[in-house]
Amino acid sequence: MFVEFVARGEKPKSMYDTVIAGAGPVGLLLACELAMRERSVLVLEKSVEADSPLKRMPFGLRGLNAPSVESLDTRGLLDEFEVTKRVKNPHAGMPQGAKRPIGHFAGIPIEQGLVDSSQWKYRLESSAPPIMLTEMAEVEQILARRAEELGVEILRGVDMTGYAWGNDHVLVECGERHFRGRWLVGCDGARSVVRKQGGFAFEGTEPEFTGYSLSVELHGAEALKPGRVMTTRGMYLQSQPGYMVLQDFDGGAFHASGRPITREHVQEVLRRISESEVTVTAVLAATTWTDRARQATSYRKGNVLLAGDAAHIHAPLGGQGLNLGLGDAMNLGWKLAAVIAGEAEESLLDSYEAERIPVGISVLDWSRAQVAMMKPTPEARAQHAIMRDMMETRDGATYVAGRVWGVTTRYEVGDAHPLVGMSAPNFAFDDGATMATLLRDGRGVLLDFAGDDAVRATAEEFALPYARRVAKDSLGLGAVLVRPDGIVAWVAESDVPLRRVLERWFARKVAA
Repeated sequence: MFVEFVARGEKPKSMYDTVIAGAGPVGLLLACELAMRERSVLVLEKSVEADSPLKRMPFGLRGLNAPSVESLDTRGLLDEFEVTKRVKNPHAGMPQGAKRPIGHFAGIPIEQGLVDSSQWKYRLESSAPPIMLTEMAEVEQILARRAEELGVEILRGVDMTGYAWGNDHVLVECGERHFRGRWLVGCDGARSVVRKQGGFAFEGTEPEFTGYSLSVELHGAEALKPGRVMTTRGMYLQSQPGYMVLQDFDGGAFHASGRPITREHVQEVLRRISESEVTVTAVLAATTWTDRARQATSYRKGNVLLAGDAAHIHAPLGGQGLNLGLGDAMNLGWKLAAVIAGEAEESLLDSYEAERIPVGISVLDWSRAQVAMMKPTPEARAQHAIMRDMMETRDGATYVAGRVWGVTTRYEVGDAHPLVGMSAPNFAFDDGATMATLLRDGRGVLLDFAGDDAVRATAEEFALPYARRVAKDSLGLGAVLVRPDGIVAWVAESDVPLRRVLERWFARKVAA
């Protein structure tokens, strides 16, 4: 393909450090991470308009989990989110107080009063909230605005049709237009052109159901129970008047058929699943989806990488998809920026796959487990009952909440210390600063609570930002090395020497 481009006499624009396919939240966050380190970035998006009714409430409602909220906090973006300030409980008619549902597993609510946050020993009072409501449109608007402020070039209405590898760059074809980048990152969704044309294996499981997200007008809606209701035919949810979610266990057949979503069809499915005679008088908006779960077996081929839905897809149960993609962007951004700048060897990118693929596997299995328990079968109902009993205990609710909120997410980075590989605690300092504010520039920091001369000298040798601070609560730690993505890479009590961690970080020894 590269030879064909050249033979046609194409004249691509000047070289970008990175070309990103897809201007969704993942592509935009990655662009911000690269641009804040002064890397040139081009984002290509096939949609002409950035906005869509499906990106706004109620269809576009999303819950950001702890790692996502913490990432946005470290980049100074949290104050720009408005939806969370006005939408406290999107599920009208459901229990409040201690029994208020703050998430779910397979439709079983996580009750607020049962979650024991004291079990998460590294979360401080100064930590950002473990979950925050927003909408897809708001996330994209905020990230697009920040990207443009940082000098990212975003081209909309540009459909990538192919690409080819050169010796030291990727040539991207968009119809008659061509662009060059030293790196290409596919953030172009479940039907990723980057993944397909790059020959990335995409393995997993086929769907069990067709999901429906609907805005409808109903007659006889009082026959429907509030919350997520499991029946002998499937599941339905009416979280707000007129907004419904259905799961019809048809093996994904209707979604795959491409048939129009008519009022008659919606009424038939709703009546069958709800086992009621409710009447659908109008369908105002509708979309379908499935629980198909697949993941790329590799996230990198040469100078082409994948992130977000281009790398993994699964059922949107519990809102894990957006958060999984944002985690990809945060993990990849600083590493790719360091490689482009010559601060690290390309082998640093090996850790992107090593860290993010296991997280993806875990999330896909979490989704599959929920689907298995939501099937309208006696076996699934038995499992569902046992899980409900467990989640009505403090330990059970806390475990599930920790998984759903991402509080317990940890990378295996070769260090047994329980904090290493987790998000850094948001230490609050005597001068009013926090751990999040120390990470604003995206360069990481070696935080020294004890004033250790050896720690300072190592930071100077590796040209690493160093901060000597007094924390209101240091959790008994002497020093903490925090990566640019907010992940703890080393603590003073670790068995792994600081020097070895930094050499692995830079993938080579860097002179001061």
